[in-house]
Amino acid sequence: MSRSRRLVGLLAEPDRLRVVSALVLGAATVDDVVTDTGLEARVVVDALDRLESGGLVVSGTDGTWVVLEAAFKHAAREDATPSTPTGEHAGEPGDHQPVLDRSIVDGRLVHLPTKRSKRLVVLERLAQEFEPGARYPEREVNGILRRFHDDTAMLRRYLVDEALLDRADGEYWRIGGRVEL
Repeated sequence: MSRSRRLVGLLAEPDRLRVVSALVLGAATVDDVVTDTGLEARVVVDALDRLESGGLVVSGTDGTWVVLEAAFKHAAREDATPSTPTGEHAGEPGDHQPVLDRSIVDGRLVHLPTKRSKRLVVLERLAQEFEPGARYPEREVNGILRRFHDDTAMLRRYLVDEALLDRADGEYWRIGGRVEL
């Protein structure tokens, strides 16, 4: 299923749509969302759980929630790119496609190559999820990377070590990899 269909599915439920709207408009905690939407706390918590499992929101250790706005951009890009029958990674350059076909299956990282040159191909693909010039709090980086693999700390470390992302003061930003126009 495409990202855009998953997003539409997540937002098709009126309560979840209200929760996302409240978060986008500045609510940060469950109590804020309850106040802003008039929904019961149980309904808000259920909606947040579903939205988090769908990769649209992430929770912080401080009890705050944030919408992963990049999910909308990536869904739009995915739909704007014509699909081809030759595979999930058909549009990738040169010899990247076979490496990505073995490593990322149905949008999930199933294998991180041990050979550095092949691992860099996978990491560069992950770096494409981050907009050049944008700064991301760690929890948003984790939310983006969690769509690919649950070990977000490992992926963050590799991306920073290979100079694809940089970090300071709890924020990350993209500094490497190719830029798609």
